This record gives sequence, C-alpha cells and structure tokens, in this order.
Amino acid sequence: MPQLNPNPWFFIMLTSWLTFSLVIQPKLASFVSPNPPSNNSPTIPNTTPWTWPWT
Repeated sequence: MPQLNPNPWFFIMLTSWLTFSLVIQPKLASFVSPNPPSNNSPTIPNTTPWTWPWT
C-alpha cells in the first residue's frame, strides 16, 4: 500500500511548510495595511427617535 509509505510525501510537506514559513510569510507580513487601525474611540451619533404618524 503506497499510502502508508511516508517517504516522498513527508519530504514534500516539510519542504512546502519550510518554504512558506521562511520565505513567503515574512514577505506577506511586510506589507502595510491600506487601512491602519486608529486609536480614536468611535463617535456615537446623536439620533432622535422616529415619530411614527400612526401612534
């Protein structure tokens, strides 16, 4: 049963995870977010209740 032989698949998985964690992930983490979070507290708008004509 070739599925039980981890010889080629373990090497492929290990190589792909090492490539991701050492090469691709630092490049993705270096991008600057186009919408950085702000330290301001959100302003709550002052709203008035709706007056329904049938009440």
